[in-house]
Amino acid sequence: MVKIYTRGGDDGTTGLWYGGRVEKSGARPEAYGSVDEAGAALGLCRAAAKEDPELHDDLLRLQGELFVAGAQLATAPEAAERLDEGVSRVTEAMVERLEEDIDRYMDRVDLPPKFVIPGGTDLSARLDLARTAMRRAERRVVALKLAGELEDETVLRFVNRASDFLFAAARYADEPEPELFEGRG
Repeated sequence: MVKIYTRGGDDGTTGLWYGGRVEKSGARPEAYGSVDEAGAALGLCRAAAKEDPELHDDLLRLQGELFVAGAQLATAPEAAERLDEGVSRVTEAMVERLEEDIDRYMDRVDLPPKFVIPGGTDLSARLDLARTAMRRAERRVVALKLAGELEDETVLRFVNRASDFLFAAARYADEPEPELFEGRG
């Protein structure tokens, strides 16, 4: 039997990729943990997107790319040179691909001039929930940057585009018509 516990984190620290230990509550574990949470939320989205192979495949690809972002964020800056582009380091091409995906989905929707209330469809509600998890991950990556611990800002741009992609995908999944917040007059 393979044991998944090591007892190494019983003191409140966690190991980083390529060595080193940090507090579990530190900026780096907060960043990659939030990316992991967003990836898990994408699993709920993908499970509900089986009727739409294009969206399903885009979500699966994004889940895989979030592992790349997580690996980069889980690496101490002094070990950054050991990362491999597209495997454990986010690339500019990954950011550009998300921009293409965003444009492709937004070309298919009429974005209303008001706030969209999540829950127009089951899938769009899941996508909006994943989007908010991705935005939290983005805030955690920004905190890492502000702490001077982000050696490459491409990962920040990637996480930002990922949340934009999830907004676009949610609006696409809301079709034909999203529910809007009208406000009180």
